[in-house]
Amino acid sequence: MSHRYNVGIVGYGWAAGAHIEAINATAQARVAAVCSSRPLDAAELSAKHGCPIRVYTSLEAMLADPEINVVDVTTFPSQHRHAAVAAAKAGKHIILEKPMANSLAEVREIVGAAREAGVRGCVCFEVRFAGQFLTTKALLDSGLLGELHYGEVDYYHGIGPWYGQFRWNTSKKEGGSALLTAGCHALDALLLVMGGEVESVTSFSTKSRSPIFESYEYDTSSVTLLHFKNGAVGKCAAIVDCLQPYYFHTHLVGSQGSLLDDKFHSQKLMTERGQWSKLAMKLADSGDVHDHPYQTQFQAFFDSLDAGVDMPLTSFPEALKSFEVIFAADKSAAEGGRPVLLSEMR
Repeated sequence: MSHRYNVGIVGYGWAAGAHIEAINATAQARVAAVCSSRPLDAAELSAKHGCPIRVYTSLEAMLADPEINVVDVTTFPSQHRHAAVAAAKAGKHIILEKPMANSLAEVREIVGAAREAGVRGCVCFEVRFAGQFLTTKALLDSGLLGELHYGEVDYYHGIGPWYGQFRWNTSKKEGGSALLTAGCHALDALLLVMGGEVESVTSFSTKSRSPIFESYEYDTSSVTLLHFKNGAVGKCAAIVDCLQPYYFHTHLVGSQGSLLDDKFHSQKLMTERGQWSKLAMKLADSGDVHDHPYQTQFQAFFDSLDAGVDMPLTSFPEALKSFEVIFAADKSAAEGGRPVLLSEMR
């Protein structure tokens, strides 16, 4: 089978494994190269992933390979800007793990470099492609909840020593904040379902007293209130120091009904207000990257490359809007909860 897109992976960690599996399962792409600072054996990698993979230790050497069409960046967050900008300048399309970068200036640099080079991007806000949010969005688009005036999407996931990301996630340089390192999925999902433009955000942060999370160099719990231009309000908690099962809490309230995770009530359907109706859908209820809907997302990306358009839901320009809100929230938290207008960030 011929593949239209040969993908080079930058960084070979936990996320990369899930990405390789998902890319190779798409209709028109395969992983052809891996660039890692660690010495890797090409034959071993090829056998493991079931496709011929070349190994590079230099990003520049991989970018010089004319057979590579797409670069997938799964390195540490502090290295994202360098790798993504270099890939854009080399004329490669880009898949970029979240966060896009650890500052808004760097995110804008990546988006600008891609625009200037005429290449397209995909940001791993893959929750937008999860069954739960595809169904939730379809429910909203059908008008069953009417017009939303309140929404909350919260991220509860204790990222402790038992989780692969912990070893680097504790540093300010790589983790950044509870919202940036992981809670960004929830805030991005909130923006997806609320639909409106954000006027201002107010955020507060704190941290657990548990010795388990002692090594974190930043606050590991935050709560952000959002005020939308259309008058709606929202809330996003980003909690990476909780001791409980993973929970992606979703509660939306509209003029015709409400939704709570996989349950809903709608006046339009005349459902009984005293009890919830149940939606059959897969919840976004796991922090394991192998459970994430990367294949659905990457298929949409490669399909959009075929069509010569930006991908739906998680293109660079779309993701930039979410990161403007995320960095505004972190600015508010750093300033003790001062409300930050989104216009201040532009």
